[in-house]
Amino acid sequence: MYVCVCRGVTDSHIRREVEAGARTMGELNRRLGVASQCGKCGKCARSVLKEALAEESAPLLSAGLLCPA
Repeated sequence: MYVCVCRGVTDSHIRREVEAGARTMGELNRRLGVASQCGKCGKCARSVLKEALAEESAPLLSAGLLCPA
């Protein structure tokens, strides 16, 4: 799904950046240009970022290797 039409960024692009270490919207902005033009994608991009971060930490939480926040 396209998240940022201005920059052609999809949810898959955001998930890949999270896998590569992105943790904040600022990092996504620098890496992908998300929310750097019209800004209408910011809310959706943040949602995908949070979802990807949660999915990434889920196995660690269930294994007891990470404390829930």
